[in-house]
Amino acid sequence: MRFHVLSLAAAMVAVAASPAAAKTINVSAEGADANEKLQEALILAEPGDVVQLGAGTWTLTDGLSLDVDNVTLRGAGTGEGGSILDFSGQQGAGEGLLVTSDDVLLANFAVLNTRGDGIKSKGADRIVYNELRVEWTAGPKEANGAYGIYPVESQDVLIDSVYVRGASDAGIYVGQSRNIVVRDSIATENVAGIEIENCFDADVHDNIATKNTGGILVFDLPNLPQQGGHNVRVFDNVVSDNSTPNFAPKGNIVASVPTGTGVLVMANRNVEVFDNVFEDNGTANVMIVGYRYDQKDPKYQPLPRQIVVRDNAHGKAGFAPAFPGGAEIAAAMGGAIPPVLWDGAGDAIVLDDVGILSLGLPDVTTPQSEAKPVPVKLGGTPPPALPAIVLPEGMEAKVQ
Repeated sequence: MRFHVLSLAAAMVAVAASPAAAKTINVSAEGADANEKLQEALILAEPGDVVQLGAGTWTLTDGLSLDVDNVTLRGAGTGEGGSILDFSGQQGAGEGLLVTSDDVLLANFAVLNTRGDGIKSKGADRIVYNELRVEWTAGPKEANGAYGIYPVESQDVLIDSVYVRGASDAGIYVGQSRNIVVRDSIATENVAGIEIENCFDADVHDNIATKNTGGILVFDLPNLPQQGGHNVRVFDNVVSDNSTPNFAPKGNIVASVPTGTGVLVMANRNVEVFDNVFEDNGTANVMIVGYRYDQKDPKYQPLPRQIVVRDNAHGKAGFAPAFPGGAEIAAAMGGAIPPVLWDGAGDAIVLDDVGILSLGLPDVTTPQSEAKPVPVKLGGTPPPALPAIVLPEGMEAKVQ
């Protein structure tokens, strides 16, 4: 994992941006009215304020919300002795915390056992999630909340050093957003560890995705306000042993993700998967597929395009393919399919020196029953490398 260096210039920008009257609001976990005290603090906070959570376990029955710009919500840590927001007794089905304001920092606390999503932000630009834990402590269950960390419809998103376990959809999910960095985080025992959906310009790097159903997903789906997901880099991650049986509720798109998937790219454009370490993913280390479900969105493009897979380290893979016909294909190939699986639709450039299996389905209207699997050796000249994501000055200063 990397260490982020705070420049003097960034520090000066952060100080200059703080209102002169900014104050710290200390809130204690003690007392039967802890839920009300914390929500009141979030309502009364003004731009530049810090809401400081005391150490201890907060027994909460209602979700929390924040809609004030430039507020920090900070705890005393994510583990024992830290600030633990426990929603085991939550009465509603909503998220634990909903943020709808800009320039917010969420840092150093844990959210446990929400009935809905863990922490959601919507339309919250320049939001930073740092040193957080979101967990369903009973482990993988269909009744768990769908998403752990869940920013959507936002610009400039930084998710740094978070831990998520047990989400019944995606542990770390970023949807319909632009300019995103997800780094130095751990996603385990979720259906999807990390998911980038209908997003433009994202870097996903230096994360560990392990023991999920699928490690890292890059999707583009129809019938959403923002479509045409593109320019996503997935690099320097460890994606291993994604072996948890799929426990998503029926009808969710991730309910179709095969157990044992490392990285899955579906219907996206300009995606680079490079310098990752893959190991023990039973279906495939990397899957590249089109969107093969009924849809009537005339603006939607269902094919993967310009997908580049290069310079990855591939360990054991393909020994338990969990898609229809996969076991039979593996048996015919000596017990395992190659580490890279492509349905044959769209275009891909795979430069890793490993086996590739194409299902020979050239377009998304061809049913999988007509698949004619064949080992292939892809190659070609990749397009120019995508640039690194640059976040607005001052966001990096918040994680130091």
